[in-house]
Amino acid sequence: MIESYADLAARVLAAPPRLGSVRLVAVDGPSGAGKTDFAARLAEAIGQASGQVVPVVRTDDLLDGWDDQFTFWGRLERDVLEPLAAGRPGGYRRYDWHRGAFGDATVGVPPAPVVIVEGVSAARAAIRPRLSLAVFVTAPSDLRLARALGRDGDALRAYLEKWRLREEAHFAADATAHHADLVVDGAPDAAHDPTEQYVRAD
Repeated sequence: MIESYADLAARVLAAPPRLGSVRLVAVDGPSGAGKTDFAARLAEAIGQASGQVVPVVRTDDLLDGWDDQFTFWGRLERDVLEPLAAGRPGGYRRYDWHRGAFGDATVGVPPAPVVIVEGVSAARAAIRPRLSLAVFVTAPSDLRLARALGRDGDALRAYLEKWRLREEAHFAADATAHHADLVVDGAPDAAHDPTEQYVRAD
């Protein structure tokens, strides 16, 4: 089913905030599925509808390297989610994957009407009660790997393969897609305008 980002933006803005005054949206799914593009387009649509900037927090920016794939969550809670729930700005230092260290500058996250968290495990069970919308983006495994290799390079294939095994185990145990409000096809066959529309997978 083809749906529009504009309609989804209206749905988000009509939803009750569950993280203090913030409507928290999680865009989850396996690597290479299309989460980043989906989150950016939804943020733009919500911004156009509300006239306010929608912060997008990418979980990849909070990871302390490859082995911090899921254990970063305490950092997100402490530095971003807890301040937002209290009506205060959050902030985090972005990890530099080339240097292998966090940068010195703090990326601020204001308690905006809508904040999007995008990345693997963003819609995990621990955050579900505080989400106004949970999205799970999916795509065929082979295509996802090709996208990831195209983005990160073949030199990182071993890391990406390990990452994929871990995320598959996480999604199975967490039942993330089952609990999502919306499952999106990240590689649809249906003709549509990807800048304005997405294809629902469920």
